[in-house]
Amino acid sequence: MTASFLPTTRKEMAARGWAQADVIILSADAYVDHPAFGAAVIGRVLEAQGLRVGIIPQPDWHGDLRDFSRLGRPRLWFGIAPGSMDSMVNKYTAARRLRSADAYSPDGRHDLRPEYPTIVYTAAVRKLYPDVPVVLGGIEASLRRLTHYDYWQQRLRPSILLDADADAIIYGMGEQPTQELAARALAIIDGYHEALAYDEEGNAMLTREAFRDAVGGWEYGELMDVGEMHIDSRQPMRQCVMLHATEATIPDFGSDSDVVLHSFEEAQADPKLHAVNFHQIELQSNSYRAARLMQKARGKWAVVTPPYPPMSTAALDAVYDLPFTRMPHPRYEGHRIAAYEMIRHSITLHRGCFGGCAFCTISAHQGKTIVSRSRDSIMREVEAVVRMPDFRGTITDLGGPSANMYGMHGRRSEACRRCVRPSCMYPAICPNLHGDHGPLTEIYRSVQAHPAVKHCFIGSGVRYDLLLHDWRDAGLNRAAADYTRQLITHHVSGRLKVAPEHTSPRVLALMRKPPFRLFHQFKHIFDQICRQAGLRQQIIPYFISSHPGCEPADMAALAIETRRLDFQLEQVQDFTPTPMTTATTMWATGYDPDTLQPVHVARSPHEKQNQRAFFFWYKPEERAHIEQLLRDIGHPELLAQLFGDARPSRAYHSAAIKGKGRK
Repeated sequence: MTASFLPTTRKEMAARGWAQADVIILSADAYVDHPAFGAAVIGRVLEAQGLRVGIIPQPDWHGDLRDFSRLGRPRLWFGIAPGSMDSMVNKYTAARRLRSADAYSPDGRHDLRPEYPTIVYTAAVRKLYPDVPVVLGGIEASLRRLTHYDYWQQRLRPSILLDADADAIIYGMGEQPTQELAARALAIIDGYHEALAYDEEGNAMLTREAFRDAVGGWEYGELMDVGEMHIDSRQPMRQCVMLHATEATIPDFGSDSDVVLHSFEEAQADPKLHAVNFHQIELQSNSYRAARLMQKARGKWAVVTPPYPPMSTAALDAVYDLPFTRMPHPRYEGHRIAAYEMIRHSITLHRGCFGGCAFCTISAHQGKTIVSRSRDSIMREVEAVVRMPDFRGTITDLGGPSANMYGMHGRRSEACRRCVRPSCMYPAICPNLHGDHGPLTEIYRSVQAHPAVKHCFIGSGVRYDLLLHDWRDAGLNRAAADYTRQLITHHVSGRLKVAPEHTSPRVLALMRKPPFRLFHQFKHIFDQICRQAGLRQQIIPYFISSHPGCEPADMAALAIETRRLDFQLEQVQDFTPTPMTTATTMWATGYDPDTLQPVHVARSPHEKQNQRAFFFWYKPEERAHIEQLLRDIGHPELLAQLFGDARPSRAYHSAAIKGKGRK
């Protein structure tokens, strides 16, 4: 059975007749051969290109590091796949407490993944194979490709290339640049042997020096040569970050449009400069005509080349048509991998998100352009799911980063190519956006009509502002209304998730989210359709506390608003600063990077706990605390609106008398 998977041991390699792998992927997640797991996707893409790919899942980084040499030396490079989530978000809560389980490890074990696996794994490889190129990928590398704020260490850190001593980063969705890198590396081996190493049988192997030729033709430490090569004659590989050796001057890459960011040291000294930097990073990340970004750190240069153009539908279909087993590797037999259990019977329809929410990392990794699969590709995957032995008739999700952005695009592509807005929806939905829900509704109906499918639910979050928008096109408005009814009557498993995130207009503006009145409108429609269809279903809103700009008075208003709606909130979270987001930049610097205006930030555990308490106004044990908070912020009149009684509770009186009221 292991023959269907990428090899994870020498024995599995030998069964394929391999003496050596071309590329070895070190994965911090368990090895699940499914298109929702990045290491499996990149492995299958390289395999389809004719390369021999091995994978070492969750290697033991302690002791003699023997796990890292399990497959030997690769002919081309080691690829570091740190996991489907940022390792620190995976490992710790917003309160910096260790999570109870790791969803991407067998049986939830959290001792199988180090902190910052990108850095730890690269160090292990460097010790064992100092001359082998190392390529970083995955969300950890994408979000840490330049100077970033690390919430868990509470400090700015430079590009992860510097901390990891790696050779390159492939950021974003990596299929296309990985294929280009492989083609360049193979060309180097075929035609340029001076800088190669050889194994015992005389087979050529790429070295770090030759690898640098493969990714851009820049001699390490010889930056002045770059300007003489005329960039158009040897275009550097796009979507790859290189770290260059010290030069007193800015590296001349032959382009007047390059953006030179404030150095890591300057950003450390003045947080406002980090906000200025991030604004430029976000602009270039969302541009079809992006400039190269350069930033100096510790005497070296990090250079980010422009992102790849979005994949075509045909290219994305080809990825999903690769021969995934859709199963965990047999080594995990008898063990449960929670992340796999969640997605095993789900199907991803598209990539990207044009919402541009300030706190979200999706656009930094997947981009804001929607890349959708064809209906035929989706239905082929439906067939694969229904043939799974454990399928019992329920597809748990047909979705993407946002459930209802499938197939949406700009009416005039040239306008999109000029645009650098991080969001197509804030401060208002772009008039160039073609928001047709019709194709998505037809896919839902096609899947629903499959004879083996009893239920087809939508587990991804729905953007209700797209459903309520007046498209000034009767056909698009009808399609949105048709989708809304189809969704609510056939694809809700009792609870529909939506994410208003807050109720305060000021906080929502900083989040780049729509006004809360739209949630009221959508809830009214949801309840009306449920009544008409005789359905007993709930709408479940998500909210965030302690987002930059949010103050206790905003949380009190949120509590009152949700009480009026008869919600006792469950789906809530404390804001967690993750690298490469606008909100984290606000949190770290105290400035909005878009305006450079100061922003209030609740940083201390005490402040964060006070804000979070308002979510749970309905719990008797929280009332005295909330009463004290309302008095502390000068709003005791809100007691009656929140509790229906302006008189302090007995618990408050008791605490006040004893001098133990929480402040």
